[in-house]
Amino acid sequence: MIAITTASLSDLDQLVPLFDAYRVFYRKPSNPMGAKQFIKDRILGEESLIFLASDAGKVCGFAQLYPLFSSTNMALLHLLNDLYVAPEYRGKSIGKALLKHAQDYAQQNGVKGISLETEKTNSIGNGLYPRMGFEKDTDHHFYFWENPTF
Repeated sequence: MIAITTASLSDLDQLVPLFDAYRVFYRKPSNPMGAKQFIKDRILGEESLIFLASDAGKVCGFAQLYPLFSSTNMALLHLLNDLYVAPEYRGKSIGKALLKHAQDYAQQNGVKGISLETEKTNSIGNGLYPRMGFEKDTDHHFYFWENPTF
């Protein structure tokens, strides 16, 4: 049975390999040390909320949410920035369970909604998100400026 919990520092050693694999999935170089520091900083600074999916005590997936604020709605939103399930656990509705947990958390904690973006080529995510009630935003353009000195 899959259990979903909120990550703490004690989960770092199990979470880091998944977080690193997630980054590699998005064509970033593997960097376990950097991944560990990044996740540790988010947990210590209470800058994100990380839900872990575990099977028999082994972490097999995670979702990471970042807080955002909407001035026009005068409300807290969450950005679902990361959702990842280890390849050997895919097809077992773990991604769906993590999304449902995030939605339940939002309802219980006064979060107006959850925003996310994914690549057009992510066929699994692009199939899952609409089934979970996420609607594609066709009313807005999203832009990104990249700092050339970064």
